[in-house]
Amino acid sequence: MADLPAHVLFGAAYYHEYRPPYGTDHADERLKADLDLMAAARFSVIRVGESVWSTWEPENDVFDLDWLQPVLDGAHERGISVILGTPTYAVPPWLARQYPEIAGERRSGERIPWGARQEVDYTHPAFLFHAERVIRRILARYARHPAVIGFQVDNEPGLELFHNHGVFQRFTDHLRQTYGDVETLNREWGLVYWSHRLTTWADLWRPDGNTQPQYDVAWREFQARLTTEFVAWQAALVREFAAPEQFVTTCVSYPRPGIEDHELNEALDIAAGNPYYGMQDALSYGERAWSVSQIGDWMYASRQAPFLVTETNAGTIGPPWDNRPAYDGQWRQAAWALVARGARMIEYWHWHTLHFGTETYVGGILPHSGRPGRTYDELARLGAEFDTSGALVAGLEPDADLTLVYSTPSKWLMQKYPPLADPDGGPDTNAYHGIFDPFYRGTFESGRQVHIVHARQLHDPSGERQGPSPEEAARRHPVLVVPALYLAADSTLDWLADYAHAGGHLVLGPRTGYADHEGRARHEPAPGRLVEAAGASYEEFSNLTADIPLRAAPGSPLYLPEQATATRWIEGLTALDAEVLTTYDHPHFGRWAAVTTHRHGAGRVTCVGTVPSAELARALASWLAPTPRSGWRDLPPSVTAATGTSPDERRIHVVHNWSWDLAHVTAPEALTDVLDGTAAPAGTELRLGPWDVRVFVTVDASTQA
Repeated sequence: MADLPAHVLFGAAYYHEYRPPYGTDHADERLKADLDLMAAARFSVIRVGESVWSTWEPENDVFDLDWLQPVLDGAHERGISVILGTPTYAVPPWLARQYPEIAGERRSGERIPWGARQEVDYTHPAFLFHAERVIRRILARYARHPAVIGFQVDNEPGLELFHNHGVFQRFTDHLRQTYGDVETLNREWGLVYWSHRLTTWADLWRPDGNTQPQYDVAWREFQARLTTEFVAWQAALVREFAAPEQFVTTCVSYPRPGIEDHELNEALDIAAGNPYYGMQDALSYGERAWSVSQIGDWMYASRQAPFLVTETNAGTIGPPWDNRPAYDGQWRQAAWALVARGARMIEYWHWHTLHFGTETYVGGILPHSGRPGRTYDELARLGAEFDTSGALVAGLEPDADLTLVYSTPSKWLMQKYPPLADPDGGPDTNAYHGIFDPFYRGTFESGRQVHIVHARQLHDPSGERQGPSPEEAARRHPVLVVPALYLAADSTLDWLADYAHAGGHLVLGPRTGYADHEGRARHEPAPGRLVEAAGASYEEFSNLTADIPLRAAPGSPLYLPEQATATRWIEGLTALDAEVLTTYDHPHFGRWAAVTTHRHGAGRVTCVGTVPSAELARALASWLAPTPRSGWRDLPPSVTAATGTSPDERRIHVVHNWSWDLAHVTAPEALTDVLDGTAAPAGTELRLGPWDVRVFVTVDASTQA
């Protein structure tokens, strides 16, 4: 395993080759000025080189490698480390011109036009030949430069799903190897439907017009496998040049359609990703403050370990018509929220705002004038805080009160066959997160913390990965919330039942367990093989066009706020021998339970048959985890506390105020402010200004007088 610096790395993507004045004697002055400003802002890392293949290799087999030397040398002189990227995501025009056959195809025969990025089929041998050659030339020159601490292969892979002839033929071979013969495929996919039975593998139709869910599941998993193989291929190539202490990663854009993030990261040393978020009022407590912590927890889940932030908002992120730079303090808030969830690096996109290209109005740390302003000043303050906090906050193991189970295959299927409608009645292609996110948000806003785990990290039906036993999982994850796990093998549902029997509290959200691993609806009442453990079942379900109020069952231990409602979806839960906690306050739907719970072995299974409103989700989280691990109590509505354990076993508290209002909180125990060293005995009233964040460490009782 490669080494990482003990402190939180802090910096930006830096492209000196994009900076004016271009190709003049003043370029060296600009470089020195940039690096001096970075050093003054306490930068400890920059990322370079991954976007300019045509600069590295302006013509076929003609290389220009010298231009990066001054950047690496200058960074090293100032104590700034460098992550060197491979340039394979942005191919040069000569390569596209000389090898038109490498163009990716969005539909069979419909080539992706060259002119943006990631337009090529990265499985094509011609592309791989040239990619390997440029990577080898760059790394042979710079891999052992003393400034280079690690490598990023490619950039945000998985943007496209490739329909090229060669990819389709590989897919066909993959199916043949998986299923053996067409009769098995006919049976497993239900191809008797609409006369889709195959007589020979040559009968397999192209994915362009496919409407079979089982085909879609296999196609999406195969596309993600191609991306995983491509990243692993690059990582192996880079390791031929890397020193043992240098790390290899990529930067993941988590919504990309062609990735399965936890599988992609298996070949890398550390997960890294690009969390972008809405700024200004979108970052307030009642809006999407929760989403920053969620993407941090998602990145942690990629390897179940601390991670790197390779890009995040410096300024406005979006098209020219969407300019909303952060309010004062919001950069600190977002950065510390990510560190609290395990980030070991915060790196901004990017150093300077571009004067040309698609991203002319994607704001960098420096504006178009090149003069340090409000963004630079705010981030320089943050750099000083990371410098002060040192190793204490690098690589925190975040606390969790609840664990949410994530299923990328279920998300893929719901993108094409969504169970939820959008406000206009059309298909909601974000339906998976429409179910998953309310559970996360409710937990966050209840003052509890979340751990995210991929379903196949808990139990892999293929047997390729060894997950925890149900007994071990019950100890590690006392509350396991499973929303929208639509695709689930029999063995996965059996594992979940065994988890509850071993003492865990299993919470089944909408759509969980309804289909098997092929996306086939199960023959038995839902939630399938979990009916006995849940003590409840359903066979009828309905979309909702309006929220429905809920009614607490007599004696229910679940406190139900008056504003709690069922939203978007109802499963008609019938209690067999489960306890009914809430029902629907409605003349038709009132016959069914909304939430049930049932003892199973040493544990419990709770069914939530609707997409919970924010109020219901908060109430559920408070009932599932009555005592938050953070220890903070009676927080104002806009304040959250995230806690974790540092590598040296000390307890860290990151307290946020996600609003314009001044807030006061009470220290739950003896604390020391990490950033200014002031002591706060238990019971001390602590002040948080608008959009403020404070960082504390628990005082070791053995050292107190």
